[in-house]
Amino acid sequence: MSYLVLARKYRPQTFESVIGQEHVTQTLTNSILSKRVAHAILFTGPRGTGKTTIARILAKAMNCAENKKGPVSTPCNLCRSCREITKGNATDVFEIDGASNNSVDQVRELRENIKYMPAQSSYKIYIIDEVHMLSTAAFNALLKTLEEPPPHVMFMFATTEPHKIPITILSRCQRHDLRRISLTSVSNHMASLCALEKTEIANESLEMIAREGGGSLRDSLSLLDQIISCSEGAITHEEILNILGIIDRKIIFEISGAIIQGEISEILNIIDEIYSKGHDLKKLYYDLTEHFRNLLILKMGGNTIHLVDVPGNEIDLMQIQVKEISETFLHQILNLMFKDEVVIKHSTQPRLSLEMTFIKMFRVKPALSMDLLIEKIDALRKDVDPSNKLLKTPDNNNQNRTAAQTKIQNTLSETRGSYVPIQPDNHTDVSKPDESHTYEKEPENTSMNNFETPDQAWEQIFKIISKKHPSLAAFMEETAVKSLTGNTVELNITGNSFQVDMIKRKKNIDLLTGICSEFFGKSIELKINTIVQDNVNNNDNGKLESEAINHPLVEDTIEIFNGKIIDIKTL
Repeated sequence: MSYLVLARKYRPQTFESVIGQEHVTQTLTNSILSKRVAHAILFTGPRGTGKTTIARILAKAMNCAENKKGPVSTPCNLCRSCREITKGNATDVFEIDGASNNSVDQVRELRENIKYMPAQSSYKIYIIDEVHMLSTAAFNALLKTLEEPPPHVMFMFATTEPHKIPITILSRCQRHDLRRISLTSVSNHMASLCALEKTEIANESLEMIAREGGGSLRDSLSLLDQIISCSEGAITHEEILNILGIIDRKIIFEISGAIIQGEISEILNIIDEIYSKGHDLKKLYYDLTEHFRNLLILKMGGNTIHLVDVPGNEIDLMQIQVKEISETFLHQILNLMFKDEVVIKHSTQPRLSLEMTFIKMFRVKPALSMDLLIEKIDALRKDVDPSNKLLKTPDNNNQNRTAAQTKIQNTLSETRGSYVPIQPDNHTDVSKPDESHTYEKEPENTSMNNFETPDQAWEQIFKIISKKHPSLAAFMEETAVKSLTGNTVELNITGNSFQVDMIKRKKNIDLLTGICSEFFGKSIELKINTIVQDNVNNNDNGKLESEAINHPLVEDTIEIFNGKIIDIKTL
């Protein structure tokens, strides 16, 4: 056949025309100009990214007859050597398939042939594709020759799986890793080829083809070749979807939008439509997982947009989708999809597995971020603070307390994922004030002589500590005042070593000194005596552990964050 597919017809013939591998082509160009080209070079990377193509261009550059003095950085593609390499029938350039020529006998034959000088070129070059397919014995037979070949011989290896090559071979080669080609680079290249082929295809369609190629230019060109051969005149987006059997990107956005909005029936209808058209549901799931990964990265903000390899119009749509949802919720969805990927991959009923995953997904309620949770708790603390002016009037005590309790319940409900407001009990009489509850006013400039015993003074001081610094008060439950003399307050602190260490921190000592000075209206010197008690018996330990497990705060924390108790330590 005289027809050449696009991948062969437009194969790059110079380093400058290679797409998306500038880091490799520039290195090779510089090595040629500086006459530092290695005798053994290994090209690795995904399929269809240009490994063999670059090896051929390098072979032409080394044997080009344009420059009589040696290799050139840009082959002329006009001399006999360049033309023969382009056609694949060069006398001194051997392209060997490693999958079918992998025995030790074939490598021994190669070793015998390399001793002869090239027929008409400067170098005898061996290009071995899929070199990882060589047997262990073949690799071992190649070791010595690869390390010290004759000056007129070069080896160029290409592989998609460098981890299968023995380290003894890798250490003797100069390695170049080719990258996946970006979606934009592939679509732009296909657009230029369509112009040369006089074929009209929309940019949106080219971007979809490039996505299906998965970073492989050859795969993308093969799909484009199929589309051109199956169509006449201008090719519509719908025709491409039907020819290739691809799920439209609009479907991905519709499903993700339904997940965010909580419309399970809409998702099930879309899955039924896709299943009826015979599309691959597993491929749909992988595309959705990648889509939510991109949504999460965009939601993170900062300099992360380069991590999302999608067209610009899709980025705009995704920015709209993530605007009203939290990063935590996206992380929950992506985590669930990633865990269920193995189940769907190996399922004999992918439709059922897919539907079950989405139904499970709707049991995941949006959770508050930790920063927002802390912010709400701080706001609640201010609402229930007795020093709040709204709480000081007796007539409003019961109303405000009921409102504060309701707000606390609503906040806890939000942390569990429920956004249904909790209303006050209808049987509560909010109009009748609670006369039994009064708020005590802090004493101001109280003299030490106003108290019959030091314990009475400490009782008032401890109330202030409990209100302003409850965490510190928890460590000081066994604290008593030994004496109040002049400007000195002497405390006896009893507790375990952890409690004592916490109280004796400089920050906490400063807090206690400040509270005492404010209470007595003068500068106070604080003296602390400590009694450490760490000899808690096993029965007491069991009692403490039981109390800790059954504490309401512990139970709420486990429920809110879906956690579990790993270990309990008695301090």
